[in-house]
Parts: sequence; structure tokens; C-alpha cells
Amino acid sequence: MFIGHFAVSFAAKKAAPRVSLGTMILSASFIDLLWPLFLVLGWEHVRVSPGITTVTPLDFYYYPITHSLAGVLGWSLLLGGIYWLLRRDFKSALIVGLGVLSHWVLDFLTHRPDLPLVPGIDFTVGLGLWNSLPGTIAVEGSLFLAGIYWYTKATTARNRTGSLSFWGLVIFLVIIYLSNLFGPPPPDGDILGYVGLAMWLFVPWGYWIDKNRITKAAEPESPTPS
Repeated sequence: MFIGHFAVSFAAKKAAPRVSLGTMILSASFIDLLWPLFLVLGWEHVRVSPGITTVTPLDFYYYPITHSLAGVLGWSLLLGGIYWLLRRDFKSALIVGLGVLSHWVLDFLTHRPDLPLVPGIDFTVGLGLWNSLPGTIAVEGSLFLAGIYWYTKATTARNRTGSLSFWGLVIFLVIIYLSNLFGPPPPDGDILGYVGLAMWLFVPWGYWIDKNRITKAAEPESPTPS
């Protein structure tokens, strides 16, 4: 799952208008933002195995810290708790925490059974949507379109930058998604950690977008989306 996680970031604006898109990108992609760092540090591991699924050649054989259910629950509580401490907004903090958890739920749908439940216990799960290319595109594409719809229903551009920055992100995500689907596999797993660190750039991009858009929700808008 890739654009599906961004769909959650977009759609969350309707439920939590006070939360910046940048914060929700951080939330919904948090474990994938940590994962490349842990690859570089050697704490988690992946290998390239073409044919392991139809959609991705990556064999996620060891990532219990970022992608176990117990680990994700911990990251959810951590990020939601930090948001609450900074903003004292329980509803928004809950959405931020659930955004982290949504990542595991969507990965459970797409991954083959490689997601651990608890670190150190040899039991993994996954429904394996990645074994079907048409099914993957249909599900992720539908989620992405729904997320775009809800974000544009919840916000409007306050200037030209607000429009161009948002649609620029949408187009860029689609290009990356199609490249991952139809491009050649990476040469090895080690390079993924260094390339994956670039994912962090999407977080400030989200803040930039939200600073140039106006929330339509009836709830009073925070002067500076957090």
C-alpha cells in the first residue's frame, strides 16, 4: 500500500479540520517513515525477491519494530500522545493516533502473510491483495480518489499556491505509484533504506499545502494548523 496511506491523510481533514495535512501525512505514513531509517541502521531487513507477489518484489522478512501490530499500537499511542500534549485537543489527537494504526490495517489488506503480530513471535498475517494487480489498483485507486474528494470537500485554496501545491502532490504520488508498479525492481534491499528516507519530504510538503488552503469546516480553524 502506498497511495492508500495518503488517502487516509487526505480524508482525515474532514474528521479533524484542525490537524494539518502535514501532520496527517506524518501519522498515516509514520511506520514507513521509520522503516527506511531502521533499514539503514540494520535494525530491520528486506530483500528483493522478484515474483514473491504480483505487485511488489520485496520480501519484508524482518520488520517487527515498525510493522508488528503491537509495535504499531505503540507508535499510535506515542504519536497521538505527543499531539495531545502539544495541543490539548483530544479529538484531533485521537485522529492522529488512528492514522498511525490505519497504516497497519491497510498493510494487512495488501501484504502477503508477512506482518508480525508481536515482535519475537513467529506468527505473521496478511490477506495478500498484492497477488492481484487489478485488485490492488482498484482498491488503492478507489481509496486515493475518495481521499482527494474528502480533502477538497473540507478545504479550498486560498491562493494559486494552495491549488498547485495540492494537485502537484497528487500527480507526483501517482507517478511514483505507477513507477513502483510497472518499473524495474530495485537492485537490492540495502538501497531502499537510503531512497526511502526521501519520504520525509512529503511531510513539509503537506504543511506547505495546508498553509495555502482554508478549512471549510464549521469548527473554528486553528490559526496555525498543527
